[in-house]
Amino acid sequence: MPPYLRAALVGVIATFASFATHAADYPAPKEADWIAKDFKFHTGHVMPELKLHYTTIGSPAGQPVLVLHGTGGSAQSMLTPAFAGELFGAGQPLDASKYYIIIPDGIGHGKSSKPSDGMRTAFPKYNYDDMVDAQHRLITEGLGIRHMRLVIGNSMGGMHAWIWGSKYPDTMDALVPMAAQPTEMSARNWMMRRMMIETVRADPDYKGGNYTSQPGMMKYASVMFGIATAGGTLAYQSLAPTSAAADKNVDDRLKAPFTADANDFIYQWESSRDYNASSALEKIAASVLAINAADDERNPPETGLMDAAMKRIKQAKMLLIPASAETRGHLTTGSAKFYAKELQELLQTAPQRTM
Repeated sequence: MPPYLRAALVGVIATFASFATHAADYPAPKEADWIAKDFKFHTGHVMPELKLHYTTIGSPAGQPVLVLHGTGGSAQSMLTPAFAGELFGAGQPLDASKYYIIIPDGIGHGKSSKPSDGMRTAFPKYNYDDMVDAQHRLITEGLGIRHMRLVIGNSMGGMHAWIWGSKYPDTMDALVPMAAQPTEMSARNWMMRRMMIETVRADPDYKGGNYTSQPGMMKYASVMFGIATAGGTLAYQSLAPTSAAADKNVDDRLKAPFTADANDFIYQWESSRDYNASSALEKIAASVLAINAADDERNPPETGLMDAAMKRIKQAKMLLIPASAETRGHLTTGSAKFYAKELQELLQTAPQRTM
């Protein structure tokens, strides 16, 4: 789980209990690595060997489904009771006896190649297009899959899903971007990301990326972003109705364990700088179900950006989860109970296409 979301959950755990479910009975996840040879980044830098770690659930004979994680996360962050436990079990929307579920660790994340492996700031600068291209190579070259039933992603993974839909339009039947917009990284979303990056770089202990211990300000930056990015307005008011309760919430977050590498952290957030999947929405051929929460702090529906984008896609529906005492803002889509029915309907109705 990304550090900022882990910190956010420390603050909302008391009211987050309704999200918890008993893990469904699905096949044990299997982990593996694949090496992408001579991987070319958008900067022109070529890496002779790029390691891509990935997790699969189910048999390769099943219909392929690609699941994409959020910033700072990994495949493991998608294997929660509230997500995998609601989707991968028998009779559930992504029943692993029917589907072959593939969850890669993105470049710079999890057990895939990243700056902290040894290269530090000499690691190539990557962006979301690079991350999607690496996922595409894993799917097509590494696993030999030409076509997928579904691409679904959450937060950063949702933005990756938007890129998948327009850059590789013939590779999936259905597309489900969650907690994400296809529009340019901008406004408060990018401003806060930029401030996190600058906060870490300004820490004297960062030393231009050649630190001997992790810069302490990284935790403060992550906690601040977590408070502003996840939790939901109604849940926060219930959790911290007084200044004393709010202080305790902050204290608990700052006391919570925090494990992250500063160079990995900066690369992960900076990779979103030039994200903009809006220029090619007309190319999307898959059936789209876009899922956002009405109280998502990073993707506010009031801007009208999603409404305008959806009109440009051939087959698209929008599910806006209403704000309630049960929703958790940007965290809401981590709980599949809010959209399992609609996802099931999409998979039952989306035409099967071939390349």
